Amino acid sequence: MKKAAYSLSIIFLFLVVISGFKTKSNNMLKTSLQITVIDGMGSYVEGAEVTIYSNEEDFRNSESPIQDTQLTDEKGRVLFKDLKPQAYFVDAVKGDMSNYGAAQLTPELMEGRRNKVNIVIE
Repeated sequence: MKKAAYSLSIIFLFLVVISGFKTKSNNMLKTSLQITVIDGMGSYVEGAEVTIYSNEEDFRNSESPIQDTQLTDEKGRVLFKDLKPQAYFVDAVKGDMSNYGAAQLTPELMEGRRNKVNIVIE
C-alpha cells in the first residue's frame, strides 16, 4: 500500500513539474509577426520597406508606427518582435510598388507565437 501511495506521489510530482515547465515556456515565447513581401508574380522582394501600425488612422497618415521600419531580406522577410496579440496595418513599399489597395490588415496575431503573413506589392 505504501508503495502504491509513493508511486502516485512521484507521478503527481512529475506532472506538477512538467506542467510548470510548460507554463513557463509558453510565457517565455513572445508574440511576433513575420511578413514576407512578394510581387505579383510570387517572387520575393528584397529591400522593401515594411512598417506596421496599430490602427487605420495612423496607417493612413503614416504616423506612430509600432516599431521602426524594416527592410526585407533576400527572401522578402522581416520580423517584428514583442507585439501585442492584435491585428496590424502593414505598409510595404519598394520604388513604385506598394500594397496600397491590396491586403493591408493582418489577422489578429496569436499570442506567444511567430505569426506569418504574405504581403503582395505591385
